[in-house]
Amino acid sequence: MALFWRHRWLLVECVILSITHLALSQKRRCIFQVPHNLDFHEYGYVNGSVQYCDFTDCCVGYYIIKNGELEVESLGCYLTEKSCSNSRCSRTPFDRNHIRCICNSDLCNDNITWTPEQPLPLTYSYDIYFYVGILVVCSILALVVFCVAVATFNLFRKETKERANSLHDPLCAKPADIDIQLQRIVCEGVFATVWEGRYQGTRVAVKVFPMAWKHKFIAEREVYQLPLMAQEGIVQFLGSGPIGTYEVLVLQYAKYGSLHSYLSTHTSSWKSSLVLCQSLSQGLSYLHSDLHKDGVHKPAVAHRDLSSSNVLVKADGTCALSDFGCSTILCSGPNSCHFYSRKLEGESRMGTLRYMSPEILQGSVCLNSNWCLQGDIYSLGLVLWEIWMRCSDLFGERIPLHLLPYENELGTSVSLENLLQHVFYMDQRPKIPEVWQQHPQGEAIQELLCDCWDSDADARLSVSCVLNRLVSF
Repeated sequence: MALFWRHRWLLVECVILSITHLALSQKRRCIFQVPHNLDFHEYGYVNGSVQYCDFTDCCVGYYIIKNGELEVESLGCYLTEKSCSNSRCSRTPFDRNHIRCICNSDLCNDNITWTPEQPLPLTYSYDIYFYVGILVVCSILALVVFCVAVATFNLFRKETKERANSLHDPLCAKPADIDIQLQRIVCEGVFATVWEGRYQGTRVAVKVFPMAWKHKFIAEREVYQLPLMAQEGIVQFLGSGPIGTYEVLVLQYAKYGSLHSYLSTHTSSWKSSLVLCQSLSQGLSYLHSDLHKDGVHKPAVAHRDLSSSNVLVKADGTCALSDFGCSTILCSGPNSCHFYSRKLEGESRMGTLRYMSPEILQGSVCLNSNWCLQGDIYSLGLVLWEIWMRCSDLFGERIPLHLLPYENELGTSVSLENLLQHVFYMDQRPKIPEVWQQHPQGEAIQELLCDCWDSDADARLSVSCVLNRLVSF
């Protein structure tokens, strides 16, 4: 009898092993070799020196160039791409001494060959005259486009200067004789161009919207014109109106421009980084607040596009929120802010892709709910991480270059599919450097960031809690 049961168990084990072998045989197999401090096991099942990929058909090898030779750093499945049409090797964008090779067959990353990039030799298979002809045509087209662009630019400047007197300030009801002098372009965005200008001898920022984006101008002006919006953490609104065929917002000028450009060229001490973080959180806390004062009501506002590009750095080293074209004004009651309601259907994924929270990436957020506020908290956590990644007191002498969230993991350009896989399904977040643990506040920083970008929106901190923790630092 015992022998009978033993044979049955052996048969069951054989069936299980056969099913497992069949399942694994349908997956891409890659050579697996990683240092102990890296965790690639989540990309697929590992059996000895072979990894069976769960999410991709691509294998990858990371190498470092030493004395002209490739030395293996890590091998395994390549999660960033689901499928590979061909094999290729390239230098990584962050370190020119590192090579990344991607291939698309079983165990293909075991035998990688690479030669340094060299210009292709000219052979008889090239039609030199054909290519010279293409070069000439492209040069002529580029010259024509350049001339048209210069002419359009000059026409725009002439028109804006001639019609500047039509600008008016609806808040102060001043006469329509304000003289705005546009001096230079500060930055160009998708919806508008920001100019540095002069208004009554004061330097200002002038945000110019083409008529095609007038609805963005109206949406942003609507937020600026809310009662009780004057606060240090929000860029000061000075006025709005038409200039020729354009609509413009006149705003407080920020000396250092966007936080993104500031972090690209500046590092900060622990004290100055806290000033950036605290002033940013104060501005967002005020924006999220539902206020009643002296019979006036300011409803809560969700920014919905919080990123380092939409935060300004003023001359005193503090931050101010700007760019409210994607914002949502939230009603606290059935009749409390009907005047501010806007139709937002089809806009569930407005904003900057890499700063979107998991639930917004997945498309499961009701725009009129407080979940929009919790989406801002997720974005705030990413921006705080950006600031601290440039803090000299957290790194010492070897401060990394400015990185956007997920730039190390997913590259300089991200897609919705890659972010959804990495942030929503795999629940991954930007890496917190181990060297931060050596700082007295290192553990508190990590806890704060994790509580901001929690996958559960209801578990995230409120912005007032974030501010209280920063003050305690």
